[in-house]
Amino acid sequence: MATFFIENFGCRATEADAASLRRSLRASGLKMLDEPAGADVVVLNTCTVTSAADSQARDAVRKIHRANPSARIVVTGCYAQRAPEELASLDGVWWVIGNSHQAEIPRVIREGLMPGGESPTAATDSSGARSKDFIPLARLDDQAMSLARGPAKVLTGDIFAQTSVQTVQVEGAEGFMADRTRPILKIQDGCNNRCSYCVIPFVRGRSRSLAPDMVIEEVGQLLATGAKEVVLSGINLGAYGRDLVPRVELAQVVRRILDQTALEQLRFSSIEPQDVTEEFIALVARSPRIARHFHVPLQSGSNRILRAMHRWYRSEHYAERIKLIRRALPDAAIGADVISGFPGETDEDFRVTLEFIERLPFTYLHVFSFSARPGTKAADLGALVPAGITGERTRALRALGQQKAAAFRKLQAGRSLRALTLKKGGDTWTEALTGNYLKVRVAGRLPANIWCEARISVEQEDGRADLAAALNSRR
Repeated sequence: MATFFIENFGCRATEADAASLRRSLRASGLKMLDEPAGADVVVLNTCTVTSAADSQARDAVRKIHRANPSARIVVTGCYAQRAPEELASLDGVWWVIGNSHQAEIPRVIREGLMPGGESPTAATDSSGARSKDFIPLARLDDQAMSLARGPAKVLTGDIFAQTSVQTVQVEGAEGFMADRTRPILKIQDGCNNRCSYCVIPFVRGRSRSLAPDMVIEEVGQLLATGAKEVVLSGINLGAYGRDLVPRVELAQVVRRILDQTALEQLRFSSIEPQDVTEEFIALVARSPRIARHFHVPLQSGSNRILRAMHRWYRSEHYAERIKLIRRALPDAAIGADVISGFPGETDEDFRVTLEFIERLPFTYLHVFSFSARPGTKAADLGALVPAGITGERTRALRALGQQKAAAFRKLQAGRSLRALTLKKGGDTWTEALTGNYLKVRVAGRLPANIWCEARISVEQEDGRADLAAALNSRR
């Protein structure tokens, strides 16, 4: 039996894509391995949000090829969609398949592994040149599978021609448990926004949504495999349903999940601030089955920089939404993305951002140094912030994020919180996650995917607050 391994990079949406690939490859008759060594096929599901993400993917190709020269490496994901030629030139790469044709990966691999299958170097189209034409998935059966000439075969197309969200039905508890304790369900893909720094709309396409009936069906499938928490994700999750006819709001499909399924806990990935309405916050506050956790991208606290970023809000509007969350949900986790060193960001802009974040009740930050992405408006702005200054600002923001996280953890001391056990653990403890996004260690080596009651205490180690938890009960 042929074997495969998938390594994933990037956001929750790519994690959901990787999980779907795992299930479909298993359904195709391949055996999944826990590491790339010895795998017949290695699939790298890439991110391209920063140049560092690109570099990480290239390094992974080189490392895997050195360790397992006989492995056939398939590169997919956002980097593969943006710059397939860069990846196709790397030694060891067999196929580069963009997001536009990711659903075809199982068939490409299956046919490529068949006796007499084409070798990468034999891949040409009818003219002997690289094809640039988009081939709809429904017509792919009528086309030659080999669409490029060179070190690897390339299968990409116009991502904006995609009109659906690719999903793969879950088949059996074994498939679910092999992926993760808390499965991610992607119900939206693509983005219609055009933030000046972001390349993602060009590699994910237009915003499109999974029909509500299909969402309910997918949740039911996950429940049948034993899932207790499901994370709803999307590239722009708050835009869910606006492309559907009739139009649907995210809150509507959330209510249907709560009303029509027995899901024990629902969690959301990132939601843009303009979509965190008072009504949506109230919906979360009313239901004990929704995790008390909001991740609301900020990017900058300076209105001047927000305008240059083409963000749709200003700092005062953002602050209002965060304060609404805290008033309605005093114990909620509130996280944010922040970019340091955006072109033209002055010392004053950074000071404003730092003070803005200090004033708000964040519980953690995800901080990124600005990375120019080809084809975006920010890449041509000029006025680049020197790398050394950007690095200093990034470190300052991350230090502030750690302070915010420690303060929030201290506030939870003495509370008894329900937590879901994860796969990670040691000889005498198991890692678990609370509804308000605190990772805790519960006593004992417990199975993954069970609820436990954890009493939170704070220990000091190297001057940083940490959490310990005593196991009270579990089910």
